[in-house]
Amino acid sequence: MKKIFVLIAAMAALVGCGGPRITKSGIDPSDFKTEYNGKKVALYTLTNKAGIEVCITNFGGRIVSLMAPDADGNFRDIVLGFKTAKEYFPENNQTDFGACIGRYANRIDHGHLEIDGVTYQLPGNNFGHCLHGGPTGWQYQVYDAVEVTPNRLKLTILSPDGDNGFPGNVTASVTYTLTEDNKIEIAYEAVTDKATVINMTNHSYFNLAGESRLERCSQDFLRLNASRFTPIDDTYMTTGEIRSVAGTPFDFRRGEYIGKGINDTTDVQIVNGNGYDHNWLLDTGRKMEIAAAELYSPDSGILLTVYTDEPGIQIYSGNFLDGTVVGKSGLPYRQRTGICLETQKYPDTPNKPDWPSALLRPGETYQSHTTFAFTAIKL
Repeated sequence: MKKIFVLIAAMAALVGCGGPRITKSGIDPSDFKTEYNGKKVALYTLTNKAGIEVCITNFGGRIVSLMAPDADGNFRDIVLGFKTAKEYFPENNQTDFGACIGRYANRIDHGHLEIDGVTYQLPGNNFGHCLHGGPTGWQYQVYDAVEVTPNRLKLTILSPDGDNGFPGNVTASVTYTLTEDNKIEIAYEAVTDKATVINMTNHSYFNLAGESRLERCSQDFLRLNASRFTPIDDTYMTTGEIRSVAGTPFDFRRGEYIGKGINDTTDVQIVNGNGYDHNWLLDTGRKMEIAAAELYSPDSGILLTVYTDEPGIQIYSGNFLDGTVVGKSGLPYRQRTGICLETQKYPDTPNKPDWPSALLRPGETYQSHTTFAFTAIKL
């Protein structure tokens, strides 16, 4: 009898963590059962008692789908993504949908990195700058699943010395936990055997109206707990200036509809970013209990609240989506049908010594935490 109970428990865990049944979001886990560069790829499903479902693949540590209840109690998939693993492979689509980004999220100026007097040249994969760890960053690598439960998934990756030009053998992990109070807690860790830089983030494209509806994020209401931001040039690189948001389209302190300023071509920063593609300096004091951002969809009534112990948040309003990529619902992703809220160190921090450091040395442990909390509000 004891063996039967063990078997039932094992089967239940399998269903809850990427078993054979079709997910609530309509994804077949067998479509993620493949290999990439000789490593096995799979889909893992986290659920809670409220019915929220989060599907994650170990290819790039990506959130593939996220089913959350709207104000009427109906579930909507609120992140952009694909229905099969192969669609995420860079030879098919070079996207960051849902990815765990590393080694260094955002841009490093012309790939120039200097640590302890030693200069390292990183690849210039974006206007000559190193973006999101280079052309084969961690979003295009297969993580190892080392902890799998119905509500938690821990993924690890070994990044060798010289990976995309970065120094040090780095072992990093990302742990996704779905709580019973409808939060996705994301914990990052990394260690190295040589001084390097680490800056990890999640790159989910949120569409709180629902991925299949493709409402533009300009219709959403955004509040940021940030009174300053870092301007960029026309190659999306930070200039080194820190500027007040007061009197600009970047002032979301009291909350504002994204569409109000996103097309304000009288503002050079909006022109340079083709919309919003900027880092805001958070006024949270890196305290997890203070909300960093709130995003609300009037269409669904879903409110996303972001908490983090990072000093900055990059808001990217899906400016380069152009309808050429077809998502899970079979519809093309048009411009601004998703918005990213990337908690992280400031862009190009390694070349800005006065900004919060991203340096990691042997014997130290990089740690970063972000929480996405979901509620539904009927106005």
